[in-house]
Amino acid sequence: MNSLIVYLHGERTGLLEQEDGEPLRFNYDSAWLAKPDAIPLSRSLPLQPEAFSAEKTRPFFAGLLPEEESRNLVAKILGISAANDFAMLERIGGECAGAVQLLPAETDATAPPAGPPRELSASELEHVVAELPRRPLLAGRDGLRLSLAGAQDKLPVLIRDGRTYLPLDDTPSSHILKPEPARFSGLAANEWFALALARAVGLDAPAAEFRIIGETPCLLVARYDRRAGADSRFRRIHQEDFCQALGFPPERKYQAENGPTLRQCFELLRTWSTVPARDVPAFIDGLIFNVLIGNADAHAKNFSLLYVDGERRLAPFYDLVSTLAWPELTAKPAMKIGHADSIDVFAPAEWKILARETGLAWPLLRERLFLSARAVQERLDSVLAQALAPASATVRPLGETFRARARRMQSALATIP
Repeated sequence: MNSLIVYLHGERTGLLEQEDGEPLRFNYDSAWLAKPDAIPLSRSLPLQPEAFSAEKTRPFFAGLLPEEESRNLVAKILGISAANDFAMLERIGGECAGAVQLLPAETDATAPPAGPPRELSASELEHVVAELPRRPLLAGRDGLRLSLAGAQDKLPVLIRDGRTYLPLDDTPSSHILKPEPARFSGLAANEWFALALARAVGLDAPAAEFRIIGETPCLLVARYDRRAGADSRFRRIHQEDFCQALGFPPERKYQAENGPTLRQCFELLRTWSTVPARDVPAFIDGLIFNVLIGNADAHAKNFSLLYVDGERRLAPFYDLVSTLAWPELTAKPAMKIGHADSIDVFAPAEWKILARETGLAWPLLRERLFLSARAVQERLDSVLAQALAPASATVRPLGETFRARARRMQSALATIP
């Protein structure tokens, strides 16, 4: 029997097991279940003494891993099968999204790091950025066991006093470094602009910085699932994405692949958030914003829940990108709004269908649509003024696209009560 100890906030929570050639299974430790303040790893893995089947176990744990070509490359580097979730978690599950760590039995999650984080010089950082397309997450490097979901090349790093460090020995990271892929020119500036605009219009979104490292545009994003302590060390905050919470494996993150729908997302917030009266309207605003910027890739893994201070709350919005910048990408939304087959959802009729399907009051939804469109137009110029010169060529045309889409939204709403 192969096993990994599952830790949450550094405390042993349970055991992930796999017989040779058999599916995964997970069970909570009795000591964890006995704790009065015990929380589940996931809504889809409620606290119970019985072991969970592979069908219940896999969505959460597979959801911690990289996807698509990044996953395939990591598997090749580590000499394992890309389909083997357990083997991959064993090798890179030390620093994941949220507060979960998966460690071999001989590893003590409470032990301090063997040494300090490794600072990267400017030239070393350039080398790392250049290496990431060939070695996602720096897989196989000594002292690094890093995992992040998603298909884009990225790397968890620790930023202290403006200096960049590699988080060795499962040290918590503070930021995510996202080099721009060659096939998506302008992506770093695009995402910086979308995140900055989201914050400007009042959405909760992480701070991000556009950088040029070597010759590569990059985005440095502050992790919202990390919090600095009094000793300046970062603590992990638990989170799970909507696919994990709803029990969908990562390969079913799109509605077209029998993945989550907006109706299920709203129901999740109503029944699982501890403050649904705030999180449901916030989710509406995030959904509208994705339409206004033309983000057709807002699937269920791009929304998450945070478990912090005894509450379960909608996490800040992340991976905000205008996919319209690349005409070769589909304009079909990851989760349908009404019956629309395009992210160009301006017709009030489609939003009325969404309101009926999700139990939203149409007057409330209409007001939020109007206010969101107005806020985008009002804040655009101030955000454009913040763009660094290397990003301007990307963000200025995007700004005009966002402005035009916001006006179309307002015009459509003006004709329908």
